[in-house]
Amino acid sequence: MQLSVKDGAANQALRTLADLVENEEGLLDRIELPGDLAQRLMELGFLPGHAVSAARSAPGGDPRVFRVDGSEIALRRETALHMILREQ
Repeated sequence: MQLSVKDGAANQALRTLADLVENEEGLLDRIELPGDLAQRLMELGFLPGHAVSAARSAPGGDPRVFRVDGSEIALRRETALHMILREQ
């Protein structure tokens, strides 16, 4: 794992889509998944720089619905963990 330093202080751990609480919004920075899966997610609207908000989840918490580009899309936690948000 590589750490970066900003203004002499270590940055906080990276946040992912899985970290968003209901109705919280974040900007997608990158998708760290194999090319074919990342391509499919981008076709669905999960593009770097776009806002994604967390919506409801299944009773057990997985999968979870995310709002992106006017659509609601359900993703499993395992997938959401590989979708990195920009630092704010």
